[in-house]
Amino acid sequence: MNSSHKQNNQQPTEVQARAAIVLDRLLKRYPRPTSALNWSTPWELLVATALSAQCTDKRVNMVTPVLFARWPDVASMAQADPREVEKVIYSTGFYKNKAKNLIHAARTIMNTFAGQVPQSMAELITLGGVARKTANIILSNAFGIHEGIAVDTHVKRIALRLGLTESTNPIRVEKDLMPLVPRQHWGNINHCLVLFGRKVCKARGPLCTACDLTDICPRIGIPSEDTSSKK
Repeated sequence: MNSSHKQNNQQPTEVQARAAIVLDRLLKRYPRPTSALNWSTPWELLVATALSAQCTDKRVNMVTPVLFARWPDVASMAQADPREVEKVIYSTGFYKNKAKNLIHAARTIMNTFAGQVPQSMAELITLGGVARKTANIILSNAFGIHEGIAVDTHVKRIALRLGLTESTNPIRVEKDLMPLVPRQHWGNINHCLVLFGRKVCKARGPLCTACDLTDICPRIGIPSEDTSSKK
């Protein structure tokens, strides 16, 4: 049963205490955590985040300058030819769906939101290709609004290993994490866990011997042989 009321049969205070230590140590490791995606406007962040699905941030950062040079804003993207957008974003993968979603999102923003990226979860998820994770990233980073915690594969994996959730469902993981992290840090915890997941708490061969959280980590789901001391 994936329930936040039953997290590993531990008392809530135990899980809360561990979560507080996790946040404190990760913020010391990453004092000013930010996204690796390059952007300068809410629309650019939306586009970059949408393109990052099943693609590296490095690749997205190579593609977006070309994309924004051709279609610099919402209005121009709303008028774009899908085939031309597909050519530019081809290397990010799933380019047909991504192009369709970007153009649909741009048209919805122009027609429904007066050309401005909306600033609420309910409105953002009406846009093509924007689900809760992307909406949380936009709200937190572009507007400083914390409606939830963006849960990607790194956040989900580390939260499970640390015993902060029992679920692998992103929505459930988000609901489990929200009461454990102060609201003002909902954006920070996403960035910290993503950075930590890429460098230390990897999917395969996590660097447990080089981990800041070894002394408090229950290592849920990590076989003893699936660790490495390599940096």
